[in-house]
Amino acid sequence: MQVELTLEDIRTIVQPQETRGTTTERILGIAALTAAAPGDLSFLGNPKYKADVAQSRASALLLPLGFPAEPQPNQALLLVENPSASLALICARIEQQLWPKPAPGVHPTAHVAPGAHVAASASIGPLCVVEAGARIGERTHVQAQVFVGRGAVVGDDCWLMPGVIVSAECVLKNRVRLQPGVVIGSDGFGYEFVEGRHAKVPQVGAVLVEDDVEIGANSTLDRARFSRTVVGAGTKIDNLVQIAHNVVIGRHCMICAQVGVSGSTVIEDYVVVGGQAGLAGHLTVGRGSKIDGQTGVNSDLAPGSFVKGSPCLPYQLEQRVNVLRRKLPELFKRVDALEEQIAGAK
Repeated sequence: MQVELTLEDIRTIVQPQETRGTTTERILGIAALTAAAPGDLSFLGNPKYKADVAQSRASALLLPLGFPAEPQPNQALLLVENPSASLALICARIEQQLWPKPAPGVHPTAHVAPGAHVAASASIGPLCVVEAGARIGERTHVQAQVFVGRGAVVGDDCWLMPGVIVSAECVLKNRVRLQPGVVIGSDGFGYEFVEGRHAKVPQVGAVLVEDDVEIGANSTLDRARFSRTVVGAGTKIDNLVQIAHNVVIGRHCMICAQVGVSGSTVIEDYVVVGGQAGLAGHLTVGRGSKIDGQTGVNSDLAPGSFVKGSPCLPYQLEQRVNVLRRKLPELFKRVDALEEQIAGAK
């Protein structure tokens, strides 16, 4: 990372409610509290690390409001409501410097079919394919080797990274970000067992990805058997996630890495799904539920549920079961000993 910011630059970006101390150092990097050196910016995003603040050598520190600390010489403490969110604002500025979008236009090696529409402010990178009837919106950035299928729609201010596939008739709304290798609109996994063989069921629906969705590398969203697979506005999906046909995911959900969601399941708004969790098909996960990592969900969850385990149980109950499970070997020994005593007493 190459960055150069002054203290005043940082103040302008994060608008701190209080500043203690100052620094003449130019900020050239971002580092954890204990690893930071002069010229670095650091932050306290987790109270677990508050003891490290006093020893940090960072030239500038983002701290929560009211944090009891005094700056070292040539060090500035910037007190903000949410240090992690403030750091994100700084990183957004750095991102623009490190990876500026290219000038609008279509690269000479890209293929844009007759009848496709690419906005004048959009950029289409090397070796991309945009098929007939597809539409690319304003200021959208399509990087190298992206495929946009027939009749697909990509909205305004989207960013499709290398190797992304948006299949025919699928729709991305505005400000959607797809990491490398994402596939939107692969066939749903649909078969009927007929006359001794698995006969393919055509998947003739599409995928709709609403505003401000981000999807991680090599994740896949299957097209619907009919109608649409949907991802609601503001939802964030991590790497290596499989979303099956006709799944409907609500708004502002968080789906962590290696999650699998089976067909026709509905995930309501503000649900968090931990890594490697698996959800069976045709279920409803209620609004605001939390599903712990590696959990297996095989029945509907009421709104606000917090579950763990496979098959899942309420979180606190599963924690108690785990404690008891570790005691099972000793318990069986005691039962065996009691049985021997009873047998000897007869």
